Amino acid sequence: MEIIRSIAEMREFSRNCTKYGRSLGFVPTMGALHAGHISLIERSCRDNDVTVISIFVNPRQFMQSEDFDQYPRDEAGDLEKAEAAGVDAVFLPEVDEIYGRECLTSVYVASLSETLCGISRGTGHFRWVCTIVCKLFNIVQPGTAYFGQKDAQQALIIGRMVEDLNIPVEVMLCPTARDTSGLALSSRNVRLTPKQREAATCLYQALCEARRALRKGEKASMILIELMTEIIEKQPGAEIDYLQIVAPGTLQEVEWVDDLVLIAGAIRVGEVRLIDNLIVHPEHGPWSELPEEEQH
Repeated sequence: MEIIRSIAEMREFSRNCTKYGRSLGFVPTMGALHAGHISLIERSCRDNDVTVISIFVNPRQFMQSEDFDQYPRDEAGDLEKAEAAGVDAVFLPEVDEIYGRECLTSVYVASLSETLCGISRGTGHFRWVCTIVCKLFNIVQPGTAYFGQKDAQQALIIGRMVEDLNIPVEVMLCPTARDTSGLALSSRNVRLTPKQREAATCLYQALCEARRALRKGEKASMILIELMTEIIEKQPGAEIDYLQIVAPGTLQEVEWVDDLVLIAGAIRVGEVRLIDNLIVHPEHGPWSELPEEEQH
């Protein structure tokens, strides 16, 4: 496995892949690799001749008062996990390598960035997510890039950016990886105490309750959100950031569920902000990552 720290070396690696006709899959990460990242890597390895991951904690996408300094970092552990998973190269640049000059250009996807996490984190968050992903796509030049459904809004925004700017990358959305409690895997989970980790499962439980009610015939979004709110508010230590039911393609709120929807939420447990979602159809499915009989 190659460890690449400069843009020039990463481009040379990618050119060599193209020159010999090898397909290149890419998994952008901020490190602190967990089983969710590994599932994306394994998918890329199955689909492509070569798999590259990036490890870069992008300082510009963290808004004021967010956890950039506390974001978990484990370079040695990440490299060990990446190699074991079959990664061919890791792009591991320093901040100065990516933002060495004053960056006067940014990428902003309107509308899609202005709802859900865009409200609580500010539209600047997705502006700099798009900017860094656009930069990484231009540097790594993959054929396919892999993202998890947990970050469904991010993946949708990046997909629209790719479409609008004619970037020759296929964006692949993969199922959310969960632990045995149903908690969506996240690098931030390591900052939860055992008690907080147990409390954090209330978000997935709330999403599943909304799905159950929807399948039983309750199609009013207001009622479904009330059911979710009740579950989370009963959990000590959990604070709701948002709970919304939106159309998957536009992220616009729906009042009455008669087609496929994204049921999405974010909560804070202690100082940690966690997100999760389910894609659900009111009449058939399961349209999510687990067989219905296995879902909580």
